[in-house]
Amino acid sequence: MSIITVQKNALQYLTAEGISVPHCFTTRYGGVSTGHLSSMNIGASRGDDPANVAQNYRILGDALGFDTCDLVLTRQTHTDIIRAVTYADAGKGLSHAAYPECDGLITNTPGVALAVFTADCTPILLWDCVTGAVGAVHAGWRGTAAGIAQKAVEAMTAHYGCRPENIRAAIGPNIGMCCFETDADVPNAITAALGSDALAHIRQTGSKYHVDLKAINALFLRRAGVTHIEISTCCTACEPERFWSHRVTKGNRGSQGAIIVCKEGTP
Repeated sequence: MSIITVQKNALQYLTAEGISVPHCFTTRYGGVSTGHLSSMNIGASRGDDPANVAQNYRILGDALGFDTCDLVLTRQTHTDIIRAVTYADAGKGLSHAAYPECDGLITNTPGVALAVFTADCTPILLWDCVTGAVGAVHAGWRGTAAGIAQKAVEAMTAHYGCRPENIRAAIGPNIGMCCFETDADVPNAITAALGSDALAHIRQTGSKYHVDLKAINALFLRRAGVTHIEISTCCTACEPERFWSHRVTKGNRGSQGAIIVCKEGTP
């Protein structure tokens, strides 16, 4: 199974063949935002007209089958905080400030849609094919090194009785190893967490390093017991016309993200 591209008129998004509930990794295509935020910007804190952001979510909701009042969003600060949410957390508006700080969400409440935001960081979606519980994770390099992917699986196990072997994971587009050049602090943090297992996914060139964040997050998922992992081959920095890239735009950008809907009767 693999991550595939879906085209619905102007709207383009990616889905994982192993996840059977409605979900997507968004691209820049198919929204109504204009100018440097054109066109599918789902970030409410990027200076966009709130009406455009709301319409972009409605477009995605029409495609996936959720209403904006079903959404629970994250207020991301590059932590390893995971929130377990219910329908009581939905419908609070499309402002990051309306939500407590976290970089990951989990739920087993049918109808709730979870959303995280990225623009080079790693989006991860989780679905338990037995309990129906779902998760959405934003893994920046700090969250990656802190094992947020593993902690999301552990949270699903603790809150909903999930078994890791039943969880299907999908790792979406991010800045690839080809473009993620960094100083020593990133590989040092990752090797401190994973030890020598991480070395195959870190390459040193002079005083700089290139790190494969998708592979590192997959390592954490496997440590949590997840065996079904689909990984996108897309690099946001290599395809800035298709994806938002913080590095390429030097921060003058919108946000893409990942959305997953908890559905009754899916197990």
